Amino acid sequence: MFIQTESTPNPATLKFLPGRTVLAQGSADFPTREDAAGSPLARRLFAIDGVESVFFGSDFITVGKSEMDWAHLKPAVLGAIMEHFTSGEPVMEGGALGGHAEHDGPDGEIVRQIKELLDTRVRPAVAQDGGDITFHGFESGVVYLHMRGACAGCPSSTMTLKMGIENLLRHYIPEVSEVRPVGV
Repeated sequence: MFIQTESTPNPATLKFLPGRTVLAQGSADFPTREDAAGSPLARRLFAIDGVESVFFGSDFITVGKSEMDWAHLKPAVLGAIMEHFTSGEPVMEGGALGGHAEHDGPDGEIVRQIKELLDTRVRPAVAQDGGDITFHGFESGVVYLHMRGACAGCPSSTMTLKMGIENLLRHYIPEVSEVRPVGV
């Protein structure tokens, strides 16, 4: 098994590409060790000293580190990923990851348009950088987004939100006035 690695805009994260599907649909974010209870792969990665966060996309794994140097941490992460995929264990236990609830009410059509733009234009681009941005809410013209994976804590995430995503949403959806990140 050959696992490729790619740097991300966030220097504290590294993207690992195992050359196979990680999650068939959606994504999974494990910002802490405690969040990894439902994933044998995430638990295995958190067992490595220096791993601080784990994120799964469709074909990649993003790992966030503490102050430790990647030169020391990367071989252990590569080994853990390889061990996991050769073990035959599932990436996630217990089935589905859960989906996004539909938004009914007066803003339902606006929310549908926001989600459509995020899914078709934004999420594929940020996935290339090892992260994800998911819809959290819409209220009084403000779109609330959750930054995940390499996007969480990335120095350029504010610029991505304001200059990229906010401008895109405002261009296509006049009811959008601002985009704000939400915490974990």
